Amino acid sequence: MSERIHVTEVGPRDGLQNENLIIPTAVKLAFIHGLVDAGIEQIELTSFVHPRWVPTMADAEEIFAGLERKPGVRYLALVPNLRGYDRARASGCNAVALFTAASEAFTKKNINMSIEESLAAFAAVATRAHADGVDVRGYVSTVYACPFAGKVDPQAVVEVVERLFDLGCYEVSLGDTIGVATPAEVRRVVEVLGERFPLDRLVMHFHDTWGMAVANVAQSVELGMRRFDSSAGGLGGCPYARSATGNVATEDLLYLLDHLGYDTGVDLDQVVVAAEGLARHLAHPLPSRVHKAWSGRVTD
Repeated sequence: MSERIHVTEVGPRDGLQNENLIIPTAVKLAFIHGLVDAGIEQIELTSFVHPRWVPTMADAEEIFAGLERKPGVRYLALVPNLRGYDRARASGCNAVALFTAASEAFTKKNINMSIEESLAAFAAVATRAHADGVDVRGYVSTVYACPFAGKVDPQAVVEVVERLFDLGCYEVSLGDTIGVATPAEVRRVVEVLGERFPLDRLVMHFHDTWGMAVANVAQSVELGMRRFDSSAGGLGGCPYARSATGNVATEDLLYLLDHLGYDTGVDLDQVVVAAEGLARHLAHPLPSRVHKAWSGRVTD
């Protein structure tokens, strides 16, 4: 049996939040259902933030209303506060994600709070969620560098990750928000975090701004990491980090892991088809290198 690597699909939320076009809800739902049919078992659907801040996520309630749930799949939504949590629960959401950063400057720009204030706000959400039997996932942005403050000390990351685990998060995703990490920096961060936390509760979340995402995944796997976030088509970005480009593409991630001999349970061809359906409604081509190669391949 091949060793299992767990892939969390973040395309419907992280991938689409930075798009200039409003994607029809029916198109998003087809995208989501196609990815789940491909074998994705954890997927981030949307965020319950105020539509004024992220207009592309204004249909969060409609996404959950139209969702065809499949047994064994965890459907996540990002929530910024108790108000967002209440909206998520009213929509039938039973797994939420909380997000903060390892950089004070970024949390101020992103959610208008200090790190400490964000964690205090999330404590109230986590308490409610655990009482309701809702799973809680944590995100830490700017793990390697901040677009406003530069390099981030790994010890600052450790402190935030520890606080999120203290809140009861079942896993914590480590975001290379602006896509500047290299394999050497990945090794440094993983070695520091691995001294304090089980690696199977940490998730790597890479952006491909400088073309290092797949190399960083390969380095992470070598270091023992087995959980990764990715975005079908390579879509993504951050409204508060304009230099950031898309997440590591799910297709690129799968191509690498398949050829390294790992089992993801996800069908690459089906992911490409799901992303292709979404691409028809975008104003630009999908960044994924594997998607482009797959689309242009010659068949007999």
